[in-house]
Amino acid sequence: MAEKQLFALEERYDYVTIDKYVIMPNHIHAILILDGETAGASPRPTLSDIICTYKSLTTRNCNQIGNYKGRQIFQNSFYDRIITSEEGYLEVWQYIDENPRKWQNDEYYI
Repeated sequence: MAEKQLFALEERYDYVTIDKYVIMPNHIHAILILDGETAGASPRPTLSDIICTYKSLTTRNCNQIGNYKGRQIFQNSFYDRIITSEEGYLEVWQYIDENPRKWQNDEYYI
């Protein structure tokens, strides 16, 4: 469900591309590329708007299947990082790629 809603962002926002991602048991890492022309007279949604949409739609889907009714699925905020160089991009890409192997060392690992 989390993956389905992540890729639905590309359909909802034509300037969003999901470049790299990993969905962990208690968090998600993703590189989102926001590209394209400016919106013109109407401002296009911000990264915060996009993440809010993702959290809202994923939570709604989880509530529909009944397993998560009344439970908060996501934290209120999120951490973002603007990648400004090829080196930074490769560093983040590698971090996402290696994250599942480090799950056993996570403080929330069960």
